[in-house]
Amino acid sequence: MGNLLKVLQCKEEVLQDSFLDFENAQPSDEEREIYDKVANILSHSPSILTELQSYQGAGEVIRMAISNPSQPEHQAEAWKVIIPLVTRLKDFYEFSKDLQICEKELLAALTSEPLSPLQHLETKQALAKLLAEILHFTLKFDDLKMNNPAIQNDLSYFRRTMSRRGKNMPPGIDFDLGKCISTEQANEMSLFYADHTPMLKALGEGAIRFVEENSATVEPERIDEVLSTMAQICKVMLENPGDSRFQMGADSITFCVVVMTGLVILYDHVHKEGAFAKGSKIDVKGCIKVLKEQHITSNSSIKTKSLINALRYTTKHFNDESTPKAIHKMLEC
Repeated sequence: MGNLLKVLQCKEEVLQDSFLDFENAQPSDEEREIYDKVANILSHSPSILTELQSYQGAGEVIRMAISNPSQPEHQAEAWKVIIPLVTRLKDFYEFSKDLQICEKELLAALTSEPLSPLQHLETKQALAKLLAEILHFTLKFDDLKMNNPAIQNDLSYFRRTMSRRGKNMPPGIDFDLGKCISTEQANEMSLFYADHTPMLKALGEGAIRFVEENSATVEPERIDEVLSTMAQICKVMLENPGDSRFQMGADSITFCVVVMTGLVILYDHVHKEGAFAKGSKIDVKGCIKVLKEQHITSNSSIKTKSLINALRYTTKHFNDESTPKAIHKMLEC
């Protein structure tokens, strides 16, 4: 796709078709197997976001059940409502595991020898797009989850009720319905949803585990380079809207902004010193500047303020002493 190295150097003489083609990238024969596998899993992401966005929770029936512990009809009603809800939460949690598998496949393809991560991004645009789609989904999922306290309340009620099975059992509860989720799964789900950004945490853990499992063949720096290179390319594309080579529709611009933010956050979780340190391979100041200059489309479920808050509150190293004061000031809302 051209000389991406020149794009990263942010030269005025940026030439050739040097960008990540988020709109039209198609898999080559070499990419096809991994692309089809990951794309099939990601095809479920829109429905998951729709279900999460419409998640109302069982707050009212839970309150009635707690307020009327001796009335079987209230216990039965709450249990009837809570079971399909926690089953849905289980599906979301299992999807996070699927995303970790996808992430592993993509990182392996984009970091393998002998090509550099930069060369992989040049020649495997379709796989880079899939990695971007994972990050885009992740930030949208976590933004919705953070604004929905009903999720943890419902899961807590389910776990408390199931723990009473066989002792002081509340009337009206059919515990067989709760067997759809094992005790181990419920505990794992509780830890997952306890995090402010569960999907992002899952991706961070997945990337670190990928490095640990492939330490003999993959240097950690190659992961850092894939993430930082993609972030820098997104930044340059957004900085040059008048360049005919970087022309994108409004939805693609929003997509690029969200992905750039996600790459900065994931890099910060994976890199030992984080994205804000002096030696960071990402121009974080430049990324923040271009983020604040963008006009996110009105039909997007995630807004500029949410992305700024994500950089402030979901990164691992933002509050480190080494983070420049200028960056703190830039992220003040």
